[in-house]
Amino acid sequence: MLSEIILKSFRTLISDIERVFIGNRGPTLPALNFIESNCASVPSSKKQFSIQEFMQDGFLWGVPKKRLTIERRKKRMFGSIDRYCKTVIPKTDILVCIHCGHDYERNHLCPNCYAKVKKETEEMQEAILKDLGLSPVEQDVVVLYEGEKETTPSEYWEGKRIIELPKPRPPWFSRNLLQKSTTTTSELTDVQPDKLG
Repeated sequence: MLSEIILKSFRTLISDIERVFIGNRGPTLPALNFIESNCASVPSSKKQFSIQEFMQDGFLWGVPKKRLTIERRKKRMFGSIDRYCKTVIPKTDILVCIHCGHDYERNHLCPNCYAKVKKETEEMQEAILKDLGLSPVEQDVVVLYEGEKETTPSEYWEGKRIIELPKPRPPWFSRNLLQKSTTTTSELTDVQPDKLG
């Protein structure tokens, strides 16, 4: 099957060369006659020609063969001093964080504040893992800092698993993280206007 495909492609190549150099007139090249005589000796299979097989066997796709060096990548990004220099566009969307004073891009989180919150969250996760282990949690888990349990009535903590951290709450770590973000269903029994008719 592969040999037939190679012979067909070689035959079309020779016919293209004949058309360019000789034109449509004149005798054919002897190589073409040789290929045609050899094709007769190749047993033809009854399998149909498929483009998918031809593309898998006969094409080398254009992929990079070597890794670009850092110098070439940087030249493409910024240009080079010898040949050309791409203009550097100044950033105009830099803001100053109101909490820590570090710079950050607009529509992004402040990286310094994010790193602090991430570190605090990892400490909370370690405390939860140490206290509860990997067993499934069926109750609400509440993480409290030093002295926060005494400020709230004990009825509030019923049915919840409490994990205490032995340090005071950082001033930037908000207390409203204990509140649920989903709202409960309303107890009002008033009929909505669209249900009156």
